[in-house]
Amino acid sequence: MAFHVRRKETDEIVRRYATRHRVGVTDAVHKAVEDALKRDEDEIAERLKKMRATSDRVSGRPRTGLKADKAFFDEMYED
Repeated sequence: MAFHVRRKETDEIVRRYATRHRVGVTDAVHKAVEDALKRDEDEIAERLKKMRATSDRVSGRPRTGLKADKAFFDEMYED
């Protein structure tokens, strides 16, 4: 399925990318988007890894048995 690029600047950078990588325009768009998605997925995986490490560190601490003071927090946030 085809699509039309309406912005001149976009057309120019896609063509520059295609020339640099010695591929056609369609392959250039495919490669650029595929690479961008891979970077996104890698960033998400890295964030999840950091979140899991933090969660593991927090869950590894002993419980105090203390309860949160609801009235204190309600007053603090004016609820």
